[in-house]
Amino acid sequence: MPPARQSAARQPEPQPTRARATTLRQRLAELRGPSVAPHPLDARALAALAANPGCKRRALLDGAGVDKSVLATALGSPAPFGQSQFAFMRGNAFEARVKADGGAELLRLLYEHLGDGAPAPDTDVAAPDLSAAGPEGRAARTALALREATAAGGWALLDHPMLALEVAGSPAYLEPDAVVVHPDGRWTVVEIKSFPMIDASADAAKVGAAARQAAVYVLALERVAAVTEGAEVGHRVLLVCPKDFSNLPTASVVDVRKQRAVTRRQLTRLTRIEDIADALPEGTTFDPACSPRELGAAVSAVPAAYAPECLAACELAFHCRASSRAGGAVETLGRSVRGELGGLTTVAGVLAAAAGKEGDPADPTVAALRRAAALRAEALESAALRDRDREAAAVCR
Repeated sequence: MPPARQSAARQPEPQPTRARATTLRQRLAELRGPSVAPHPLDARALAALAANPGCKRRALLDGAGVDKSVLATALGSPAPFGQSQFAFMRGNAFEARVKADGGAELLRLLYEHLGDGAPAPDTDVAAPDLSAAGPEGRAARTALALREATAAGGWALLDHPMLALEVAGSPAYLEPDAVVVHPDGRWTVVEIKSFPMIDASADAAKVGAAARQAAVYVLALERVAAVTEGAEVGHRVLLVCPKDFSNLPTASVVDVRKQRAVTRRQLTRLTRIEDIADALPEGTTFDPACSPRELGAAVSAVPAAYAPECLAACELAFHCRASSRAGGAVETLGRSVRGELGGLTTVAGVLAAAAGKEGDPADPTVAALRRAAALRAEALESAALRDRDREAAAVCR
């Protein structure tokens, strides 16, 4: 073989995966703006992604690290997003009470609900120091503490550990309220919330949001458990809330396997956001230095899946709601309504179908709308007749 060919044959094979990752990072940086640092994701943002998995707009913006609050303000639709100062202080006070005396009350509640025959935690519960420089250092210190506690074979309480989860090629740093290590090597996530649990039951929507947030922590813990001998992450998390209308803590167990599966699928989808980015017009950017008109065009180029629930979970919800209303989309009325209307996607189309102006009469949805419209007209006619009869009777008297 000639030397030139032999040299070429010895060259290493190209690494398309690394090249694609580098290209994706560059593309996402272009979408953010050349001088804009990526906005870090937290557990609430990742949980909100799982709550609305069909929204390509949020998937792309979060994957690119775009600060949606800044973007919403630049678009002229700022959202009053987040907790009030009163709720924040109340939550901190309740968490401090739950964790007082070395977390004795927290451990009592956990043992009561998830003890599973293990010896009760005593005064020798380990409470490792998790302080370190920066989030990366804290995440490394947390991983080390989890390994040491698992190897020790006793109870350990990690207060505000720092976990890392890779999202779209970049690390997202997450901070659960607490993680408890059991003597058998099981790790349990503890979520402390300030909404009340009345008669052992809490608001379903708030519990669902807490479960999705806890599922993110479970996924992050599984990365550490995968390289820790004897460790296992529990899919049942402990939710601690005030009891009834007091400030006394009570708890319930929430199984987050379903939320974990949904969140994992959504994070996998985030790793493929290059497909969404490739469909955008050339030169699209969400740089807040651009004019509102340019930003509006950029945001409109990415499909959204607005629903009223977005108002409690996304900083762009007001902008998306205005666009949805302007287009007459039935999603504005809620996901359940959208599901009932089948192929009818606009309010104008629904009204036309109900009035008999459009739609196939053989379509069950169109038939149901026309039947409802007929019943409504009949009820209004009966009410008008009753009103006329009352007026006539009053004149006769």
